[in-house]
Amino acid sequence: MAYGSTTGSTRSSRMSRAVSAGVLMLAWLSLLWLLEAIDVATGNSLDDYGVSPRETDELIDIVPAAFLHFGFDHVAANSLPLLVLGFLAAVRGIGRFLAVCLTIIVVSGAGVWLTAPEHSVTAGASGVVFGLFGYLLVRGFVDRDALDITVGITVVLLYGSILWGVLPTNSGVSWQGHLFGLIGGVLAAFWFRRSTPLGRSRRASLPR
Repeated sequence: MAYGSTTGSTRSSRMSRAVSAGVLMLAWLSLLWLLEAIDVATGNSLDDYGVSPRETDELIDIVPAAFLHFGFDHVAANSLPLLVLGFLAAVRGIGRFLAVCLTIIVVSGAGVWLTAPEHSVTAGASGVVFGLFGYLLVRGFVDRDALDITVGITVVLLYGSILWGVLPTNSGVSWQGHLFGLIGGVLAAFWFRRSTPLGRSRRASLPR
């Protein structure tokens, strides 16, 4: 009975985390599309909340800029990778995921603010996408978790080509946001790694 109870509880917990992660990411995407609809309906009034480099009063726009886009095509391009990568990151825990995303947004936005060309305005969730890619890529190695290492390898196979986006090959694309988002994700994997050693956690779960 003890074995069955433990297994059932574990499965229930995993299902609950998966549902929570799915709901969160669908809500996030709905917000992005809603904000873009408002932007279009108001004559692109929300574009003013993008990040303009090296202007002190623009620092406050680092967070909102990650939720704004320049047109529906821009939102659409970010939606699927954000949904997939966000779900894979959030399924391990919503609190940790939110801390990771905030770190990515701040690092990516600060990098744009420091290095983007003059008179440019940067917005979009692509910095978060690149950050989550970097986070998932190294999380398993940092946490020494075989399943997360497998997830990281799968992410590379699915989205590894996006790494070209960190190179300054397109003047209309913020490679700075991509590069610093990727850096933010890698840093977050170390900053928010599991505090409990994997071996101890496994031993604690064994029936006595």
